[in-house]
Amino acid sequence: MPSQILPFSYLPPPKSPPLAKQAMYKPLIYDDYPSTTTTTVKPLLSRASTFNASALATNCGGGLTAWYHNKRRRSNSDNNCLSALPDRTNGTDGGDNGQQTIAQEVTHAAAETFLLTRLCLKLLSYLGVGYRWITRFMALGCYAFLLMPGFVQVGYYYFFSPYVRRSIVYGDQPRNRLDLYLPKNSDGPKPVVAFVTGGAWIIGYKAWGSLLGQQLSERDIIVACIDYRNFPQGSISDMVKDASCGISYICNHIAEYGGDPNRIYLMGQSAGAHIAACTLVDQVVKESGEGDSVSWSSSQINAYFGLSGGYNLLSLVDHFHSRGLYRSIFLSIMEGEESLSQFSPELVVQNPNLKHIIARLPPIILFHGTADYSIPSDASKSFAETLQRLGGKAEVILYEGKTHTDLFLQDPMRGGVDEMFEDIVSVVLGGDSEVVGKSVDRRRLVPEFMLKLAHWVSPF
Repeated sequence: MPSQILPFSYLPPPKSPPLAKQAMYKPLIYDDYPSTTTTTVKPLLSRASTFNASALATNCGGGLTAWYHNKRRRSNSDNNCLSALPDRTNGTDGGDNGQQTIAQEVTHAAAETFLLTRLCLKLLSYLGVGYRWITRFMALGCYAFLLMPGFVQVGYYYFFSPYVRRSIVYGDQPRNRLDLYLPKNSDGPKPVVAFVTGGAWIIGYKAWGSLLGQQLSERDIIVACIDYRNFPQGSISDMVKDASCGISYICNHIAEYGGDPNRIYLMGQSAGAHIAACTLVDQVVKESGEGDSVSWSSSQINAYFGLSGGYNLLSLVDHFHSRGLYRSIFLSIMEGEESLSQFSPELVVQNPNLKHIIARLPPIILFHGTADYSIPSDASKSFAETLQRLGGKAEVILYEGKTHTDLFLQDPMRGGVDEMFEDIVSVVLGGDSEVVGKSVDRRRLVPEFMLKLAHWVSPF
C-alpha cells in the first residue's frame, strides 16, 4: 500500500528534479570545536583525514595503556564474543585472502550459534518464566518456523558469500565487531550505510542485518552492520559507546574497503534506532564542547534513517511493561529511572542549554508502520515534529498496516519491489536518477501464505 508521508514545511515539492532532492540531503560541514554557540559553515571538504587512528584509540579504548589492560581482562572473561579464531583464519581481515574452507565456515557458524544460545539463556534468567513469556516464546517459535525458508537462504548468503566480510574488529571491548556487505561492482567509491540492529537492547546481533545488507549491496551500497554489547553484558551507555566506536571505525577506515567516507548514512532498527539516535545526539553534544574529544564527526553523516524506533523513553516505559519488557528490567538496561531523560534523544534536543546542537544534526528520516504494536508509530511522529519545531530537518514516512517486523523482514522476503527499501535507496543514491529509477525485482524467499501467517502470529 502507498506510504503516508507527513508533510513538513522544509521539504521540497514532490516533483522537484533530482538535483534539488540531492541538495536537500547535502550535509553541512562545521567547525569541530566551536568556541561559541554560533555555527560556522565551511566548504565541503573530505573529513576522512581529520580523524586518525590515534584519536580512535583515545576515544574508544582510553589510550594504549587502557587498551592493554582491557585486553588482558577480556582474555580472562567469559563474556568474550564470537569465536577464538583469528580474523585472518575467518577471512575477515579485509585483505585479499578471504577464501575459507568448509571446516572454517562450520566452526565459525557453530561459534556464533553458541553465542546466541548463551545470550538467550541469559535473557531467560532475567525474564523468568511466566504465562506471558511462555505464550510469547511459543509465538516466537511459530513465527521463526514460518519464516525459516527465508532464514535458511539468508543464512547461506551470510556464511558463504565472498562479498560478506564478517566480524571485523573495531574496538577492544567484547562484541566490538562489524560485518561488511560489499557490492559485486567495485568500480569507484561506494556510499555506505552504517546499520545498528535491534533486539530490545537484549538480543541484538549484527547478523540480524543480513537481509538489509544483501538488498542494499545489490544496489551498489556498502552496508556495515555494527554489533554491540547487549544487556546484561552491558547497559545503555555501553551500547552507545560501542555504536560510536563502530561508526568511528567506519568513518576512518571504510575507504580501505571501497567505501566513500563523504557518503556515510547512519541507520538503526527498533532498539538499534534508539541507540543510533542516542549516539548521533551524543556526538553533536561532544562537538559543541560539552563532552570528550571525538574521533568522528557528525558532518560525515549525510542522513539518519530510523526504522520503527522509540526516542522518548519516559513515554514508553509503561507501554514496554505492558508488552512484557518489565519496568524493572527496562530500568536496569537504562541505568535507572533518573537516566531515562539522558537517553531520550527527543528530550535531549529540547534542553534549552543545547539548542545550538540542532544545526549540527543531519537530516532525520524516520520510517514506521501504523500497525506497529511493539513501538507505536506516534514515537516517530513525535520526534520528527519536535525536531521540526526546533528548526531541524526531519521527515517521517508511515506505512499503512505494517507491523514492527513487516518492514524489516516479511516485506523483503516477499520479493518484488520493496517500498521502504526503495525509499532508502532514493535518498542514498539521490544524485543518480538513472540508478534510482532502475528498481530491482527481487525473488521471493517465503511463500505468501506463510508470510501472512507470520504476520498474524508475530509476538512483536
